[in-house]
Amino acid sequence: MIDLTRGPVTALTGAGVSAESGVPVFRGEEGLWRNYRPEELATPDAFRRNPRLVWEWYEWRRELIGARSPNPAHETLATMDKTLPDFTLITQNVDGLHQAAGSESVLEVHGNIWRVRCTACPYLSEDHRVPLPELPPRCPECGGLLRPDVVWFGESLSQEVLDAAWAAAAGCQTMLVIGTSAVVQPAASLPMVALRNGAQLIEFNPAETPLSRQADDVIRAPAGEALPTWWAAHRPT
Repeated sequence: MIDLTRGPVTALTGAGVSAESGVPVFRGEEGLWRNYRPEELATPDAFRRNPRLVWEWYEWRRELIGARSPNPAHETLATMDKTLPDFTLITQNVDGLHQAAGSESVLEVHGNIWRVRCTACPYLSEDHRVPLPELPPRCPECGGLLRPDVVWFGESLSQEVLDAAWAAAAGCQTMLVIGTSAVVQPAASLPMVALRNGAQLIEFNPAETPLSRQADDVIRAPAGEALPTWWAAHRPT
């Protein structure tokens, strides 16, 4: 029996949640852009060679994402954030839809496509303009090149964010794994950390994943359909 009053609740979300809002999958066969794959563009080397090309790809992505809205799964998670006394949301997505739905203090393990940071100074800011006035954009403080504040191939995740995610997984009593294949590391290890520390694990995914057999409950439906119904049935009164 799932009991959300047992203690802290942590949710981990992946690309499946954003896909329900119509956000394209930018990896695999559907990820081709001008005959490039993300693995060829989302790297520090690609940015050094041709920052304008990399930014043109991100500009295309930002335009597509900017036209999308949060779906009921995003909205339900935002409600959980406001309702549960100890709730942590960890996401592998970079689209900012959780924040658009009202979630606060989201742990974004792969960064956020709407943030820019300077390659020459500590400048960091949000910029939701689409299109940007110039490509590649320049830092307003030092004139250096700005880059998307996302984790590229070959880069390390933010240790601060990773430490917070690990702590949330280790300390929770309930973990919701939503719309993720549970294979991309290090995020895929977070549910295992929760299980080892005695958490109850609930998976929301239309397809079976490596995590399915270890979950306490598996909901085989898109999160936008299943999560609001599940929350209505388990919401503390």
